[in-house]
Amino acid sequence: MRREERRSVSKRAEALPRAAAVEEAQPCLPEACVCGVAVGYPLDTVKVRIQTEPKYTGIWHCIRDTYRQERVWGFYRGLSLPVCTVSLVSSVSFGTYRHCLAHICRFRYGSADAKPAKVDITLSGCASGLVRVFLTSPTEVAKVRLQTQSQTQRRRPSVSWSSAAPPLCPVTPAYSAPGPKYRGPLHCLATVAREEGLRGLYKGSSALLLREGHSFATYFLSYAILSEWLTPAGQSQPDVLGVLVAGGCAGVLAWAVATPMDVIKSRLQADGQGQQRYRGLLHCVVTSVREEGPRVLFKGLALNCCRAFPVNMVVFVAYEAVLRLTRGLLT
Repeated sequence: MRREERRSVSKRAEALPRAAAVEEAQPCLPEACVCGVAVGYPLDTVKVRIQTEPKYTGIWHCIRDTYRQERVWGFYRGLSLPVCTVSLVSSVSFGTYRHCLAHICRFRYGSADAKPAKVDITLSGCASGLVRVFLTSPTEVAKVRLQTQSQTQRRRPSVSWSSAAPPLCPVTPAYSAPGPKYRGPLHCLATVAREEGLRGLYKGSSALLLREGHSFATYFLSYAILSEWLTPAGQSQPDVLGVLVAGGCAGVLAWAVATPMDVIKSRLQADGQGQQRYRGLLHCVVTSVREEGPRVLFKGLALNCCRAFPVNMVVFVAYEAVLRLTRGLLT
C-alpha cells in the first residue's frame, strides 16, 4: 500500500511540472504566430483578391497588377490589425484546445494526463475553431475590406492660384477624385459599425463558423497523427524535423478543407463596399457556382497551402521548443 501511495504521489508530482510547463509555454506561441502572419500576409492579400475579384485570371496576374498600381505597400494593406490581435487569438485558440482536451480526458478516462483518442482531439479542435470566430470576425471584415478596396484613386488636387486670375479668385480644379473609403483598420471598423451596425462587423460569420470548426478539427487531429507516426522508436516525442513536417502538413490539410468556405467568407465580407450582391451564405454559394463553376470554391487553394506550410512549421516548432525547454527547467 505504501509503495502504491508513493507511486501515485510521484505521478502527481510529475504531472504538476508538466502542467506548469504548458502554462509557461503558452505565451511563446503568439510570438511565432505574429511572425507567421507577417511573413504570409502578402500571399493572403493576393488570395483574397483572387477570391473576390473575377478580373484576375491567375496568381501572377494579380501580383503584377497589384505591384504595378500599388507597389509593395499594396500587399500589406490591413496588416496592423491581424498582427495586433493574433496574440490574443492564438492564445485563446490553443488554450481552448488544451483545456477542452483535458476536460474530455478527465471525464472519459478519469485523468487529464490520459492518452486522448482521435475523437477527443477532433472535438477539442472543433471547439477551438468555433471560439476563434467571435474574436476574429470583426478583424476579418476589416482586413478583407482593406485588402480589396480600390487604391487607384488619385490624391485630391489642392487649390492652385493662377497668375492670370484675379488675386482673390482661386482656380477650381476640374476633377477631384475621392480617396479610399477606409483610411485604416480602426477607421474601417468604425465606419462599418456606423453604417451597418453590429451585424456588419460579423458579416460572413456563418461561413467563418463552418470554415474554422472543421478546419481546426483537421488541424489538430492531423498534427497528432503525424507526430505519432514521425516519433522515432523508443521515444515519446518527435524530433525537430518531425515537428516541422507534422506542423507544415497539418496546416496544409487544414486549409485544404477550409478553402471552399474561405472563398464564401471573403465574398460575403467584401460585399458591403458597394451594392450588395449576396443575400446570405446559400445565395452566395449558389450564385458563385452558377456564374463561375464549381472551381470557384477552390480559388486560392494553392496560395493557402503554400502559405500554410512554412507558417505552421514556425508555429509548432516554436511551441514545442519552448515547451520542452520549460519542462527541462522545471524537472
